[in-house]
Amino acid sequence: MGAADVVPGVSGGTIALITGIYQELLESIGKVGFSALKMLKKDGFGAAWNYINGWFLLVLISGMLTSALLLSHLILFALSTYPIPVWSFFFGLIIASSIHVGATITQWKSVLTYMMAGILAGYLVTDMAPVQAEFSYFYLFVSGAIAICAMILPGISGSFILLMLGMYTNVLAAIKGFDLPVILVFCMGCLTGLLAFSKLLSWLLQHAHNITMAVLLGIMLGSLNRIWPWKEVLAYQLKSNGDQVAIVHRNLLPGTFSEITGDESQLIIAIVTMIVGLLVVILPSVLIRRGRNA
Repeated sequence: MGAADVVPGVSGGTIALITGIYQELLESIGKVGFSALKMLKKDGFGAAWNYINGWFLLVLISGMLTSALLLSHLILFALSTYPIPVWSFFFGLIIASSIHVGATITQWKSVLTYMMAGILAGYLVTDMAPVQAEFSYFYLFVSGAIAICAMILPGISGSFILLMLGMYTNVLAAIKGFDLPVILVFCMGCLTGLLAFSKLLSWLLQHAHNITMAVLLGIMLGSLNRIWPWKEVLAYQLKSNGDQVAIVHRNLLPGTFSEITGDESQLIIAIVTMIVGLLVVILPSVLIRRGRNA
């Protein structure tokens, strides 16, 4: 999840779904709140720790931070140097993930409309142009709450949502310059959004599992618009360090990409890395199923 969240356009929530920890993650986060504080006061630290599934959250967060720190430079280097193979790998990963999620849905006829709505939402969100927003602490708080919700939704990147809301450079500049008021307000927004949204998603998965999974599947499929490997960049945004971030793209066919950009489409390499992305998800599922049947 940490490695995925480093990549603009790829969600850690997708990895949580692939690895089968999504519902446990939502339930554990949802228990962090006033009920946990009451238990801490009444029954002590151990009871509260077990109530929120503390070891699970600690190991998960530690893994995310470790992965983000160790792999961020490697992934960002690969994205800038070999963009087509890397995006192809993620494209295959999300296709296979969609198959994995679809397999959990029963009674398809009753949820097709919800899946189509999810596809439309995923496509529209990832096709948005950034807004030009005036900075305010309230807007920063709201942006943090929305971005963190996107992080736990499969298919939508939290950093991409920040970019669309016009707060991406503000948050990066604050972290770089250690602007404590901005960082605290942003973190408060993230915490509020995470606690509220995780409870909602957890409730939906318990009470409307098929519909919820159909919408999540649709969002993942709609977000493939953002992951498509062959793109023409139409507009950039400057980061605080002077680097350019591509914010508006146009998807192209491989042949058209070569004609417009003058670069090789790398079609064979893209197909190979896409297949690798598919196998990364499919092979473990097959091996687990064989192990259960043995």
